[in-house]
Amino acid sequence: MYAERHPGDDLAGRVACVWHQVSEGDTTQLVVPDACVDLIWGPGGLFVAGPDTGPMPTPVAAGDTFVGIRFRPGAVGAVFGVPIHELLDRRVPLTDLLTLTLPTARTGPPDMAARLAAMRAAVLTRLREAPDTDPAAPVIARALRLGRSVRDVAWTLGLSERQLRRRSVAAFGYSPKTLQRIARFQRALTLARAGVPPAEVAARAGYADQAHLSHDVRRLSGVPLGRLVSSVRHLP
Repeated sequence: MYAERHPGDDLAGRVACVWHQVSEGDTTQLVVPDACVDLIWGPGGLFVAGPDTGPMPTPVAAGDTFVGIRFRPGAVGAVFGVPIHELLDRRVPLTDLLTLTLPTARTGPPDMAARLAAMRAAVLTRLREAPDTDPAAPVIARALRLGRSVRDVAWTLGLSERQLRRRSVAAFGYSPKTLQRIARFQRALTLARAGVPPAEVAARAGYADQAHLSHDVRRLSGVPLGRLVSSVRHLP
């Protein structure tokens, strides 16, 4: 069972959702790129899931419980005390980052509500202490999500393409081209899960054709689009 909830007004500016998951059986879940960063409390303790550039198959056991806070793309800033590109394709124990103080996991059945409350309090404290994020990050993400070219986005912001790349890597962990590819992939996945036929998905998401869609989906997820349609983005 996996469920997402609104993060609350106090976190909504930086956080996309809070979520929890209880695994119903031994399985391997496929996590695909979405440009988000998650703080997660799982069976092994607290860790940070950085932004991904490819598929991340994740083994879980029956009864494993996870609670997470998912930061919006470009919104994590300095919360974890390291440049975001250093978290790329990584799962890092929170104790290695030394920026948030939370209680250690207790033995016995996990109290998901208590864990989430502790995580929210720690994140709110850290957001008040950490420097603000790049104000251009939401503009960059929105423009690239709409399919605008990197050159056009740079020109709109009064930046060179090199400056835009620096700002994008600092905010998202990705180059603008990679961020654009992931945003297009997520748009295609949303359309496909809504029942839109693949050829129309390709056209509406901004792919050259259906073959381009298929190639990009396999490169970013490792599986065909049809397999992703029946799955949900679980545990990062």
